[in-house]
Amino acid sequence: MKFSDTLIGWYNVNKRNLPWRDTRDAYLIWLSEIILQQTRVEQGMPYYFRFAERFPTVKEFAEASEDEVLRLWQGLGYYSRGRNMLKTAIKVMEEHDGVFPSDYNSLIKLTGIGAYTAAAISSFSANEARAVVDGNVYRLISRHFGVETPINTPKGNKEFQELANELLNPYLAGEHNQAMIEFGALQCKPKNPNCSICPFITSCYAYQNKKVNELPVKLKTLKIKQRFFAYFVVRSGNHILFKRRDNSDIWAGLHDFPMIEFNQEPTLAELKLHPDYQSWFPKDAKIEAVSFPVKHILTHQRIFSTFIEIDSVNDEIVKEKGWLWLNLNDLDQHAQPKLIFAFLKKYLN
Repeated sequence: MKFSDTLIGWYNVNKRNLPWRDTRDAYLIWLSEIILQQTRVEQGMPYYFRFAERFPTVKEFAEASEDEVLRLWQGLGYYSRGRNMLKTAIKVMEEHDGVFPSDYNSLIKLTGIGAYTAAAISSFSANEARAVVDGNVYRLISRHFGVETPINTPKGNKEFQELANELLNPYLAGEHNQAMIEFGALQCKPKNPNCSICPFITSCYAYQNKKVNELPVKLKTLKIKQRFFAYFVVRSGNHILFKRRDNSDIWAGLHDFPMIEFNQEPTLAELKLHPDYQSWFPKDAKIEAVSFPVKHILTHQRIFSTFIEIDSVNDEIVKEKGWLWLNLNDLDQHAQPKLIFAFLKKYLN
């Protein structure tokens, strides 16, 4: 228990004052955990307050529409998280009588909740002895114990989970887990950690062997895909043409403009020769402005978007495609990808 005692001692002095640490309510802890996946605390905090205020209980969340959830989620990215939250809230109402579960075995069966999130919620809300392993924990364990097994391999996942289980203080599971995460976030940071004030300086393998910047090890397997979007901005008086994205691609369920995708940045001539362009727009349609390409970075993709302002569209296509003429005053009622939201902010001002 010496490691855990030292860790918790550090935590009690250095921990941040975060709202979800002041509750044992599994529902509110779940809100924070899902919001903070792939999101920094500073960015996620306003969203946590927004969701907790609008949906103080899981019942109110379950009664929300997907559109409302996505509007509140707008700007966080990874929109499947928001859709999965709605599915989970509905399932809790149907299968758990509206009481958000706090035990690992029930939590792991809910949509969007994996091993880490189930361990976090169960330990934070009910002190269940389940060790959490996230990026912060991987880093702390790898550096302290000199584990060089890549963290993004099945062998690494198993090895780090076993070590985390061994380190866990079962009597203070929630506090221990919070401390592991906080230590990695504040002290054992990815870059430039302040090792001189670390309580584990004498026992840290990475520090003693000058490997702080080499651990943890992660295999580079990510392939970045480049995509080129030609967006068409069509206005009619106080309305602008939108479409709702389907569930087969990124930003599922969000609203953006009619778009043609290319394998590389198209010339204006290539754009006009595309079959979709020729069927969507009248022959006498005028292109009024073309933006410079805007780069948008996603985890696995790089999106290069060009916005083409055009003066008209074929009404039959609008009906056939189910596109929407949205009032400019009501755009905040329709969730949009950050890329579109940012464009409109400049376009309408």
